[in-house]
Amino acid sequence: MSNYSIDTNCVQAGYTPGNGEPRQIPIVQSTTFKYSTGEEMGKLFDLEAAGYFYTRLQNPTNDYVAAKICTLEGGTAAMLTSSGQAANFFALFNICGCGDHIVASSSIYGGTFNLISVTMAKMGIEATFVSPTCTDEELNAAFRENTKAVFGETIANPALTVLDIEQFAKAAHAHGVPLIVDNTFATPVNCRPFEWGADIVTHSTTKYLDGHGAAVGGAIVDSGNFDWMAHKDKYPGLCTPDESYHGITYAEKFGNAGAFITKCTSQLMRDFGSIQSPQNAFYLNLGLESLHVRMQRHCENGQAVAEFLSKHPKVTSVSFCGLPGDPYHERALKYLPNGSCGVVSFEIEGGREAASTFMNSLKLAAIETHVADARSCCLNPATTTHRQMTDEQLAAAGVPAGLVRMSCGLESAEDLIADIAQALDKI
Repeated sequence: MSNYSIDTNCVQAGYTPGNGEPRQIPIVQSTTFKYSTGEEMGKLFDLEAAGYFYTRLQNPTNDYVAAKICTLEGGTAAMLTSSGQAANFFALFNICGCGDHIVASSSIYGGTFNLISVTMAKMGIEATFVSPTCTDEELNAAFRENTKAVFGETIANPALTVLDIEQFAKAAHAHGVPLIVDNTFATPVNCRPFEWGADIVTHSTTKYLDGHGAAVGGAIVDSGNFDWMAHKDKYPGLCTPDESYHGITYAEKFGNAGAFITKCTSQLMRDFGSIQSPQNAFYLNLGLESLHVRMQRHCENGQAVAEFLSKHPKVTSVSFCGLPGDPYHERALKYLPNGSCGVVSFEIEGGREAASTFMNSLKLAAIETHVADARSCCLNPATTTHRQMTDEQLAAAGVPAGLVRMSCGLESAEDLIADIAQALDKI
């Protein structure tokens, strides 16, 4: 459905029923699938035929929804995972192993920072973090001979920095490695990183793609643009025979368009089993059908709240790239011309104590470890999502201790602002 607008693809892409088939994506709630002969099933295990044999690897419901997300991002192949964290881990671990190195933006979600800096470090994978405002020289200096991937977020959670995708893609490609971009906050409605040089896109589908706080999930999309065989010495997992699958060389058999996702499914999903449930995929698709409509309202509410906060005497700073004075405003005009997201980060005079009083006084926005919901919510990252980070790491990530992250939902902007105003009055 590449000829249709993204609005139409949000509703229609991924699944086309035939005569007498369900109009809505069917939930295939089954662990296993029947075959008439062992030979037929054997072809699936040899990756010689397409199909399903066990939901831990693949499921038709998931594949329909993954195909929709793939179309929205403009990719060639996609898969669903059990969470956004699983998606980021799979995307990196699919091409990185013990003794390898990652270059990543320092301004990323705290859980992902910990995944890369702590958990993957225990697996022998080192990382160098660079500022999202780094110079070309600083960025290139971060690379090593064993660097296998570059990682960043289109809009960082919760610092709301905007990644210079072209800059990071240019550096990655100059060093023969792919750029992986987490596009959770922008969604493909507001930014399609492949159009700016990214190679792999990930999502926490739990956020805007679902949009209703109903189902945890993640997604990985491949652009099909990175030439793995041109860098085969760096990526033996894709470019040399996989003895666990009868000597298949993924890059040769499936090409650039399918190698990455096929390997990620047949190896990592097989061994780790971080599959999204078919029921969750069904809920996700319901959210995707209204994504293009919801994102417009989220952005409008975020803009209105940010403008109000920027003029309030008790607010010392506001991070929202839609504000003309924001450090990332010009970059947002390039990458996010139709809006960014509904998340606004701001610092209240008085630090953590003032932030606590403010949040406890809100009536509409709930205190939740969540964002990108139809209902507004907020939290103090330093004491929740980023509490594992030191003060120095918080500062490097652009997350001061007194920061409040507010996710503006689909309510009336006037009601949200009134609620914020009365909560600020309580300080």
